[in-house]
Formats: sequence, C-alpha cells, structure tokens
Amino acid sequence: MKYIYLILLLSFSLFANAQAGKGIDAHPELMSVKAVKFYPNPATTVIHFELLDRSERGYTLQIYNFVGKKVFEAVEIAHKTTIPLNDYFRGVYIYQLRDRTGKVVESGKFQVK
Repeated sequence: MKYIYLILLLSFSLFANAQAGKGIDAHPELMSVKAVKFYPNPATTVIHFELLDRSERGYTLQIYNFVGKKVFEAVEIAHKTTIPLNDYFRGVYIYQLRDRTGKVVESGKFQVK
C-alpha cells in the first residue's frame, strides 16, 4: 500500500511540475549541445580540445586556475588544439570557449594531476 501512495505522489508531483512549466523546456541547460570535447580528464602532461562543429570559426579558448587567474588564452583556435600542461600545478581548471563577439559558448572544468 505504501508503494501505491509513493507512486501516486511521484506521478502527481511530475504532473504538477509539467503544468507549472518546469518541464525540460524550462531548463535550457538540459537541452544544450556541446561545442567542444576535451580529453583526457584528469590530464597529466597535455589536454586536447576538439571543436565538434567544424564549420564554426573564430572561437577563443581561455583557461583559468582555481583562484580565477587566466593562465592560457588562444584566439581563433584550430579544430583540434593541444595544450601542454608542463607549467600547470595540480588542481582544477576552468575553461571557457568564446565566440567572435566574446560571448561564452561553453564552459567546464578539468583536472590536472
């Protein structure tokens, strides 16, 4: 009997969220398409960034350390870009991919071991 109440409660809450406009359409981050993939993560000696849309040009790649200091920037990056990590300390880094206008198209994090 408890399971029936639980199923009814979950069904009702999903229905209520859908009616309130809280479905997947209200969360664009759930529908976003990746513009770049990077590997390996965690990285040790190099990290590779690969643009997934070959037709787009003019992207800028910026990398920031954990305190927010920009440690790398490449303007108009190639389809595949490899960054050596010789001068990077262990830790978490944030990347930002920006379009020609400077708008952040994608951001994420990676770890250097």
